[in-house]
Amino acid sequence: MEVPAVSLPVVQLAAGASPSPSPSPSGSTAPAVPSLQDAQESATNAASWVEQNWSTWLAMGLQILLVVVVAVTLRAVVRRAITKLIERMTRSAQAAEGSALGGLLVNVERRRQRAAAIGSVLRSVASFLILGTAALMVLSTFKINLAPLLASAGVAGVAIGFGARNLVTDFLSGVFMILEDQYGVGDVIDAGVASGEVIEVGLRVTKLRGADGEIWYVRNGEVKRIGNLSQGWATAGVDVTVKAGEDLDRVKATLDEVAEKMTKEEPWNELLWGPVEVLGLDSVLIDSMVVRVTARTMPGKSVTVERELRWRIKRAFDAASIRIVGGATALEDAADTPDPMAAVAAPSAYSNADSPQSAAASPIAAQRATPPAK
Repeated sequence: MEVPAVSLPVVQLAAGASPSPSPSPSGSTAPAVPSLQDAQESATNAASWVEQNWSTWLAMGLQILLVVVVAVTLRAVVRRAITKLIERMTRSAQAAEGSALGGLLVNVERRRQRAAAIGSVLRSVASFLILGTAALMVLSTFKINLAPLLASAGVAGVAIGFGARNLVTDFLSGVFMILEDQYGVGDVIDAGVASGEVIEVGLRVTKLRGADGEIWYVRNGEVKRIGNLSQGWATAGVDVTVKAGEDLDRVKATLDEVAEKMTKEEPWNELLWGPVEVLGLDSVLIDSMVVRVTARTMPGKSVTVERELRWRIKRAFDAASIRIVGGATALEDAADTPDPMAAVAAPSAYSNADSPQSAAASPIAAQRATPPAK
């Protein structure tokens, strides 16, 4: 029996092989159109991925939100606490100003500016620490490796600090100066590079007004030593120069009387924080003696007390007829003393008969007639 011939495409279909697409007339392959089954598979995969990771993303979002809320709340609480502390410091300074100890403390303006500067520094530091820590916690939530970032920030900080070392030095010096209360507004200081009354205190620059009215801007980093003339107490010293022949007991008794009277009178009894003391002879010269008088005074009032002491000592010495070197009594004594050179005539060129001046002033002698020659 003869078997019928089967064509090759039919055999391939019977074997389960898919027929190859016939080439198009143009020779290009048409893009495959996704079927409905492929779209269903993609949607299923996306839904399964969201189902598997939604809890992780929700936890990260809640963690970030919690960090931000805690940081903002903590920053507001800390800044409010610092503000309350500064206000309490200012109120205590105002209460102390009106008390009996007000003269021993710094004035209200100085305390207010010092408190404001400290509060500004504390608020800035608190904000930087809280917000910086919150930013690092947020970055760590995203599984970001912070080690390279911190290393880069450290290198950048070192480079910036090295380039702006003068600014950093001024800022740190100003912070420690304010915290240690080395000086404040109204103090008279000697900063080495300049001296005068402090009119403004900053974290970088201190403003001084000199004795002639000029204003000095002193960088805090350049101040190596500070002499504060307004803290604690001051010393008023007066040197009294008298003639070497004066009676020292009488001089001391007169000075003691002046000191006792000045100590009991107002307002000097408030400016003087101790008795006016006569220390004794400070130096002895050939024609004069120097007696030293000192007193402990309120800060910044030493010059006023010295002027008043000189005024009272001069009036008391004039009443006691005690001669002061350089005063009116010394000038009168010098005028009454005869001048030993007053009766001595000044040397003259005419006293010498052979001098040219005498020859020019003498009359011309008559010349004798010369007899004619024979």
